[in-house]
Amino acid sequence: MAEDEKQGEANEPEELEAAAEEQPAAEAEAPAEEQPAAEAPEVVVEGDEVLTEEQLEDVIEETPRVRPEIPGADLEVDIVREGDDVHRGESRWSEEDFEEETEAEGVEPDEFEPQPIADAAIDLAAGARYTATGKRKTAVARVILKPGTGAYEINGRTLEAFFPRSTLQRNIRQPLETVGYDTRMDVVATMHGGGVSAQAGALRHGISRALIEADPNLRSELKRRGFLTRDARVKERKKAGLKKARKRPQFSKR
Repeated sequence: MAEDEKQGEANEPEELEAAAEEQPAAEAEAPAEEQPAAEAPEVVVEGDEVLTEEQLEDVIEETPRVRPEIPGADLEVDIVREGDDVHRGESRWSEEDFEEETEAEGVEPDEFEPQPIADAAIDLAAGARYTATGKRKTAVARVILKPGTGAYEINGRTLEAFFPRSTLQRNIRQPLETVGYDTRMDVVATMHGGGVSAQAGALRHGISRALIEADPNLRSELKRRGFLTRDARVKERKKAGLKKARKRPQFSKR
């Protein structure tokens, strides 16, 4: 029994050496794993030259941003209507769905749009002038309505030049469009104070009040549509002992 154990121990080193010799041979026979090829830098062909990404970045010059005359005039108000997809900017309601919904309720689609006032009677004599003053926040607009072709002159400039934002232009045109005289009267206004949005609201308020001077019968309809309402919201005054209107200094117990 002891002799068998000694013989087994003697054969162990020989078996280990044989296994070690077979292992590298098996590794050599196994196919080598394919190494991922290094990604080649993207190139762009410009004429007869081939440019890499780094060279392309040097060639492309960033166009400088033109600063608008009025700060924030180039911005658009983000208004999401009911039924519109916030992320895609697309409406979830198709035209067929809208027509079916209005037909089921017995309402014509045109009734949703504000209809112009049909019984407006304004004297459009050559020398007719209707003046009024409109206000919003700290902006003041002195307006003169006269017969014309629908042109706007604000501090010597056109409406598009003074108010580049299309949303403000629509708000200013609303009173004359409601009355139906948007192509028959000119607007001459002088403005001061306030910002861009406040001046637009003051101008619309002044045009609405001038229309009342032209035809007092328009008062009820213009007031119902909110054109004569004076927007009295202003910045709250600073209080003594506070940093702003309501902001307090940091409290320290000790």
